[in-house]
Amino acid sequence: LDFLNIWRPFMEGFHLILVQDGDPDKFLKIPDWADYELYNRRDIEAALGDRAWVISQRDASIRNFGFLVSRKKFVYTVDDDCRPTMDSNGKLVNAVAEHARNLLSPATPYFFNTIYDPYREGSDFVRGYPYSLRAGVSTAVSHGLWMNNYDYDAPTQLLKVDEKNERYVDGTVTVPKNVLYPLCSMNVAFDRELIGPAFMQGLMGVGQPWARYDDMWAGWASKTVADHIGVGCKSGHPYIKHNKASNPFTNLMKEYKGLEWQEEVTRFFDTVELSEASRKDAGDAYIELGWRVARDLKHLNVYFERQGLAMRTWVELFREANAGKINFVPSRTSSSSHRSSQQLMMAVGTTTSSSSSSSGLDQQQLLHPPVSRAQTGVVGGGGSGGGGSMGGKRGGI
Repeated sequence: LDFLNIWRPFMEGFHLILVQDGDPDKFLKIPDWADYELYNRRDIEAALGDRAWVISQRDASIRNFGFLVSRKKFVYTVDDDCRPTMDSNGKLVNAVAEHARNLLSPATPYFFNTIYDPYREGSDFVRGYPYSLRAGVSTAVSHGLWMNNYDYDAPTQLLKVDEKNERYVDGTVTVPKNVLYPLCSMNVAFDRELIGPAFMQGLMGVGQPWARYDDMWAGWASKTVADHIGVGCKSGHPYIKHNKASNPFTNLMKEYKGLEWQEEVTRFFDTVELSEASRKDAGDAYIELGWRVARDLKHLNVYFERQGLAMRTWVELFREANAGKINFVPSRTSSSSHRSSQQLMMAVGTTTSSSSSSSGLDQQQLLHPPVSRAQTGVVGGGGSGGGGSMGGKRGGI
């Protein structure tokens, strides 16, 4: 993991959670300065037992395990082919600090500010922006962007072989309420306390019918939940440099079902309505969303019933982890690992990769459809995964 040395000026002093995909016996050389815990597949299975299936194998979404292990308020996840980049003035961007600034300042999902994030230095609210909305809401997700290689799907990669992003834009926007966006997990941070139970990378990898949609799923689902519970998602600054574009032919084999399914899946998220009973807790909302996924998308593929169950099981695991009921034992730790008091944790992912309140829902309510509003506090109906175009409840930009 030599790439960590390039990040040392910004990551030293933070606690790193490393999740190793693939061969658990392969030795990973980790820099001496890093304060880390390293987990592999055997560690995942030992901790989660017969529920370990919800953590993907041979896929970047294995980083979900790091999200479970962390006890920090803020989590930052970065891919191993990403490096710090320079801003337009030639200064190295501290992505860690900038994500923290985004998460510590309010978001404005209910009214769009035309000169970007009004809470960033050099910006402000413009004339005509309602004073009643200027306090904003808490920020749950900070989605950073990338210089150099774009995050393209396979058909676009094949059409734009030499396309690079060389334009650095020092701007951040709040994604408006009822608008979806494509989240890329190579440079993203989130508030684990606000949105953690709903920030699950989709079930991908070994045994699954599609791939490269793990982070897209996390983005669509977490934005749906964020809108429902009244928190915001930001996108833009900070940038990193994305050094390695993946093979477009391999990507096409992984994506081809998703390229068709995404049209209906995004319409589902665009129109799904969650109940008032789940509005106060991201975990309750995600459980309800999991039931809707299983019910309204199963006609596409039986996978979506499994994904819906994974979502409900994920919340169960998340709550148990927060309550200290899961024994996480890493295969290796740094000799001086001290669980840094810094508030930002790193889950480093891809090929090497990589306190919630009680809801009153027990295991039976997680794994079996709710019978009534009075019994569970969560309603299992009302969403529609049917047709229509983007521009319904969620509209478009």
